[in-house]
Amino acid sequence: MENRLIRAVPREIMQVPTREPIVSFTFDDVPASALDIGAAILEAHGVRGTFYIAGGLAGNVEPGRSLIDRAGCGELAARGHELGCHSFSHRDLRHLDGGALAADLARNAAYLDAVDPRASRRNFAYPYNSGSFGKRTMLGQSFRTCRAAGEGINRGATDPAFLRAVEIRQPQQHVLGLARWIDALVADPGWLIFFTHDLSPQPTPYGCTPPSFHLLVAYAVARGCQVLTVDAALDRMGLREARP
Repeated sequence: MENRLIRAVPREIMQVPTREPIVSFTFDDVPASALDIGAAILEAHGVRGTFYIAGGLAGNVEPGRSLIDRAGCGELAARGHELGCHSFSHRDLRHLDGGALAADLARNAAYLDAVDPRASRRNFAYPYNSGSFGKRTMLGQSFRTCRAAGEGINRGATDPAFLRAVEIRQPQQHVLGLARWIDALVADPGWLIFFTHDLSPQPTPYGCTPPSFHLLVAYAVARGCQVLTVDAALDRMGLREARP
């Protein structure tokens, strides 16, 4: 319900140009397989992705996946990928008061700045894709954009604090059907953001297999899409900020 309210009452509007198809591939949390396999697939096609990091999860070992640590974050940055913020504690923002959220975001900023310092604002992805109407001002001031889900392409008037994105997740039949979003983007250009988590022959419910991810990246490139990080996509659309 809160997500619907945020969509219905945007805090601000940016104009996403519709002159060319732009695709961003993003990862949340970030599992080690996103670095070891996902980044390599993107690089093989000459493109880069955005990896939304929650510092409090760094190095965790969970059922079906392990998460990258500080060294992994540094490797991603060194290889030209973008590090975004996914909060530090990875808690649903609706359950944090304003002070707790500010402290949490500052802690994650310190974590990311230690491996990838920058002067301009980072991009953010909501933990659990769950927005908070009352915290939009803080988030809008802290980040260039905030990405949710929403199963849609960003075109024309768009709320930068609640970008739409399409999830790459199980079941496998669903993943293989996601090429239709790229076809829709080419037919009616805008900005399509994909997101996923792990890549494995037996992925978690929130990930996909390496061949499927490779198929989507290759198809986006073959269809003539500009495949860019979230930050680079914003710059290409003319929404530039100062660089370090």
